[in-house]
Amino acid sequence: MSRKPNTRQVVPKEDGTWSVKDPNASRASSNHRTQSEAAERARAILNNSGGGELTIRGRNGQVRQKNTVAPGNDPHPPKG
Repeated sequence: MSRKPNTRQVVPKEDGTWSVKDPNASRASSNHRTQSEAAERARAILNNSGGGELTIRGRNGQVRQKNTVAPGNDPHPPKG
C-alpha cells in the first residue's frame, strides 16, 4: 500500500487570519495573524514530520505558491 503524501495548505479565513490545514482534516492545525507566520509554521510542521508539499493560497483562494519541504519527494525536480 502506498502512503499518502504529507501536505499542508495555508488558507485565508473569513475573519482575515490565516490557517494551516491538512487537506484531509476537518480542523486547522494552527491559526495565525499573517500569511507569512502561517507559512513558517506549515514549513516547520512538514519539516518535523519528514517533509512534504506546501501549498499557499491567496485571499481569493487561488494557489499562490507551491513548495516541497525537504526531505519530501518533489514531483517536478530541477534538471541538471
